Amino acid sequence: MAGPARGNILISVEECKGCGLCVDSCPPECLELLPELNAYGVHPAHYTGEGCTGCGICFYCCPEPGAITVYRLSPPSKPIVHEGASHAAAL
Repeated sequence: MAGPARGNILISVEECKGCGLCVDSCPPECLELLPELNAYGVHPAHYTGEGCTGCGICFYCCPEPGAITVYRLSPPSKPIVHEGASHAAAL
């Protein structure tokens, strides 16, 4: 089972050419082409909403500047436990 998503992807439907390079290059396979057509008559890429690692490979292989934006999510902060303390410190 995959862990929680470590990234988020925003794809501009109107900028996407529908070439599918991002879909083919995505290691966790979390991108797909939509069945609907955009204003240019192509099937734009779409983030499925889960599984993104934030690697950015889709961004780097995309031929259309500005079509894909990748955000790396901050990992959840771990509680700070001091030696000899029985509970986590309050921040």
